[in-house]
Amino acid sequence: MKSDRLLSILLLLQTRGRVPAPELADRLEVSVRTIYRDVEALSAAGVPVYAERGRHGGIELLPGFRTDVTGLTADESRALFILAAQGAHAALGLDAALGSALRKVMAALPAPHRPAAEVTSRRVLVDATRWKGGPRQAVDLDVLQDAVFSDRRLRLRYRHSGEREPRTYTVDPYGLVAKAGVWYLVADRRGGPRLFRADRVRSARLLDEPVRRRPGVELADVWELLRRQVEERENGIEVTVRVRRELLDMFQRMAAAQLTAPPEDDGASEWVTARLAYPVLRAVRQLLAFSDRVEVLDPPEARAELLTGARCVTALYQQG
Repeated sequence: MKSDRLLSILLLLQTRGRVPAPELADRLEVSVRTIYRDVEALSAAGVPVYAERGRHGGIELLPGFRTDVTGLTADESRALFILAAQGAHAALGLDAALGSALRKVMAALPAPHRPAAEVTSRRVLVDATRWKGGPRQAVDLDVLQDAVFSDRRLRLRYRHSGEREPRTYTVDPYGLVAKAGVWYLVADRRGGPRLFRADRVRSARLLDEPVRRRPGVELADVWELLRRQVEERENGIEVTVRVRRELLDMFQRMAAAQLTAPPEDDGASEWVTARLAYPVLRAVRQLLAFSDRVEVLDPPEARAELLTGARCVTALYQQG
């Protein structure tokens, strides 16, 4: 830990110039006394570092003590500091490693590119999660990571959507994929590609057997195949609805995954027509959440399904 801290101090000084000892202590979560001891250790190791006490003092490297990475363009430097939301790194236990890596990269950048890279890190953020996704079950990726990096098979207890009891599978992992804030395990089962949502894994156990991947097949290849299968899967039912204009923005956000095209809006009518697709008929009951501000126009079986759902809700609240 001390060696990591010494390196972090060195990189911070290369990036920032003079830094007050209390600020270094706060960033590295140690005492100011520890920072001064670390400075002495760096000096003893031949690093030209010195400390000035007083109101305007701080810790600083002698001028010229820098290491540049040559060959990086300004655009390449900025690109390194546009990062996805830290939730992905946290799920993998890599938040601290990310911060350390960025300090190293910033210190190693050519001096003219550092200001642009620092501004980019504060001005651009990529958040891969969807709006109003709702609470999600906590995901423990530790065992899944172990299997991926140690090339071992996995025994999963996995609950499919719509099922109460989990099933047991033995799988051969290719890797982990984060898509729109959701983690997936990409694996073979009995030689065929499968996709498992990490938040539906009820338990996972590493097996002693080595993984049995198909020769020449990589994670990116399997993911592309599975992604196309999901996106090109035939929908079970197409539904035409009309939506009251004052609800249109909320409707488009909440039903974004089901919309097959932008709503047909002439800008004048009270109602706006939209078309949606659902994998099964019963799923159209989602539209009950919009009460009388969304009406299904077609097909008749979708209208009947909503009527059945509404009667069930009515009967529930009429009890007692």
